[in-house]
Amino acid sequence: IEVGPFQVRYYGLVFAATLLAGFFLWRGQMLRGGHSRKLADGFLLWGVVAVVVGARLAHCLFYEPGRYLADPLAILRFWEGGLASHGATVALVIALAWYARRHRVPVLEAMDRFTFSAAAGAAGIRLGNFLNSEIVGRATDLPWAVRFVHYDQGVVARHPSQLYEFALGLAVLGVLVLADRLAGRERRPVGLLTGLFFVVYFAGRFGVEFFKEYQALEGSFLTMGQYLSIVPLLAGAALLAWSLVRARAKGAPRNESRRGAA
Repeated sequence: IEVGPFQVRYYGLVFAATLLAGFFLWRGQMLRGGHSRKLADGFLLWGVVAVVVGARLAHCLFYEPGRYLADPLAILRFWEGGLASHGATVALVIALAWYARRHRVPVLEAMDRFTFSAAAGAAGIRLGNFLNSEIVGRATDLPWAVRFVHYDQGVVARHPSQLYEFALGLAVLGVLVLADRLAGRERRPVGLLTGLFFVVYFAGRFGVEFFKEYQALEGSFLTMGQYLSIVPLLAGAALLAWSLVRARAKGAPRNESRRGAA
């Protein structure tokens, strides 16, 4: 839709809706844990900045370093495309840790409460990528193959890998909701949801990369996205194991919120 000199695009609408959904999931978790609405709302700006800056820098440094080192000012032109979810993840972890320490909230608790938003964000952004005909899949003759007319004029039928990741994000969100309930909600072991998110999401992301045309590396069986998924996957497995062992040793302590509301 064109309104004067401005354009309203599906990708922008999906991006805004995703940020809004993630924010309400975060706020709900914080309020349920006994934290103030002011504290929850205060992270919105930092979270948005972390997503955009982290995703942009990761894309420029890992996927097209030659182009952006030759023209550093091009890094600022984020509206031209080029965002990497791995960078957004790292930036969000840093921003959450800083925000939590500043307001004397246990860092792992803050990260646990943000996992629902992260899963929703992972799903929403890939839906936007599908509508934008970007980060397309590899060629296939499967019945559900899609021809992206805005990518290669629709010459090649491809895997709708964006929808695979959209489904992955929703599946991760479902796993987190189920784990939260089974673990007793506010009685869940600290670090459980964070470790679970990193394991399930990045294991799924590693698998989906086999169907993506974008980001493939010459001379390598793996893509850049797969290499970047290995570290958070292993870190998540270690955190998940630590959380479960700690819970068993201490009799599944309550989450370390300020009032531990049930």
